Amino acid sequence: MRSRTPLIALLGAAALALTSCAGGAPPSGGDGADGVLADGKTFTSVISTDPGSLDPFVTVMSVARSIDRFLYARLVEVLEDGSIASGLADSWEADTTTATFTLRDGLTCEDGTPLTATDVAANITHIGDPANGSPLIGLQVQPGTSAVGDDAAGTVTVTSGRPDSFLLENVGSISIVCGTVIDDPDALAKGEGATGMFSMSELVPNSQYTLTRRDDFTWGPDDWDPKQKGLPDSVVFRVVPNETTATNLLLSGEVNAALVIGPDNKRLKDAGLFHTEIPTPVGQFIFNQAEGRPTADQGVREALIAALDLDQMRQVLGSGAGTVPTGLVTVSPNPCRADVLADFLPEFDAEAAAAALDDSGWKAGSDGVRTKDGEKLTLRMIYSSQLGDAGNASAELAQAAWKDLGVDITVAAVDSPTLSETLFSTGDWDISAAPLTVSLPSMLVPFYSGPNPPDGTNFASIDNPEYTAAVTAASAKAGSEGCDDWGAAEQALYATTSVMPYANINRSTFATKATFTEGDGIDPTSIRMYE
Repeated sequence: MRSRTPLIALLGAAALALTSCAGGAPPSGGDGADGVLADGKTFTSVISTDPGSLDPFVTVMSVARSIDRFLYARLVEVLEDGSIASGLADSWEADTTTATFTLRDGLTCEDGTPLTATDVAANITHIGDPANGSPLIGLQVQPGTSAVGDDAAGTVTVTSGRPDSFLLENVGSISIVCGTVIDDPDALAKGEGATGMFSMSELVPNSQYTLTRRDDFTWGPDDWDPKQKGLPDSVVFRVVPNETTATNLLLSGEVNAALVIGPDNKRLKDAGLFHTEIPTPVGQFIFNQAEGRPTADQGVREALIAALDLDQMRQVLGSGAGTVPTGLVTVSPNPCRADVLADFLPEFDAEAAAAALDDSGWKAGSDGVRTKDGEKLTLRMIYSSQLGDAGNASAELAQAAWKDLGVDITVAAVDSPTLSETLFSTGDWDISAAPLTVSLPSMLVPFYSGPNPPDGTNFASIDNPEYTAAVTAASAKAGSEGCDDWGAAEQALYATTSVMPYANINRSTFATKATFTEGDGIDPTSIRMYE
């Protein structure tokens, strides 16, 4: 059995990225866009941290999933506007409980063997079986979901374990691996069993990952031409933790692409480089409600938020470009785009914060630290080190405000593996400032309800009947028909201060001598290389 502990890291500014979007916002800039297309090139992309395991059944680490995007194909591609393009499947039918995909002819694995309908069905059934411990269960594949492949007809029939508003988008967007590695986590951790445009040729942890384009890959979206000019022959993912270093490498032409969200972002825009822009959460507080944690008390959670000047923190964290969120879902296709947050964003009120702690029994001590029943109000906040200087500055603002409130607060910038270990294994945290990034409201459900680690991914131990009831109502309605219920579900979380988003940014990936579209990572079939 695989470990149920998922890995979490930044997708730009997002702690977790699970999106089913193939195309991002329209690209801007012109470096390469007006040049001469070139064949035989290597596309080198910077990643800010080592991805760890590449097993697509296990990882929700955005860096790992962005590499998996190149290695593993999907049944369908969900475009920015919500439309569906072909992938491994060239036709499909779906409602909230069943889906049928008809596969293209000539699908193969990286070793040249056929990829069959039975293989594809086995992928889906594997994730849907709770015994296999995939964190994608409940996220993209509902518990108990099964699939049957008909190799003669080339069809895969999926029966969802429970109603899913976005069954087509969710199941259609999982990474499909070759049948020979479905039960081989060691092989998948190394990116083997590729069904996508590239296969892994060299893996050097904490340094770089080298992929080679498959000559037999023809199943790009819709009428994608595998012989068109400008496709890269190979791709290198190079680990460069420092954004300024990545920026310098990009400007010098040593690398082709880099995600830059800090102050160097302006330098690259001023240089006129091609870039994509995707709205992404950077500021979000999630509170640990496990038994015995002070933050299990709603009064404490409300006090902690009221003590913060969220407007100031938004501008610091977003380097002056932060925007006010409208909800927890930010990435396309985001079918429910109403502002469900506005009525729940609190005003900065230090006096009200102090009164709330008083009401919760936490009284100021002689040393300024509040106590209750002889115990000090000691809390620990974690956030991703990949947020850089802006993340450090905003964490220091929160720490100072909470100390003024009488909280013995420590803040810790942690790398991605430590963040994952802390949230999903040790549980040694009270406040997480690591946002979740999703493209569909259904993807939030296993993180805000259901089993806690190690049996599930509800890492904050949230038990909110109003949220669960609204999710149940929404899940029985197809697509955007359930948006009112999905909105009510989010608001149930805000009403209890279980999560509080406060800052978004437009995340930019810059490029030189290359162009592409981007959603949950760069779409490999969209890359075009230039002289």
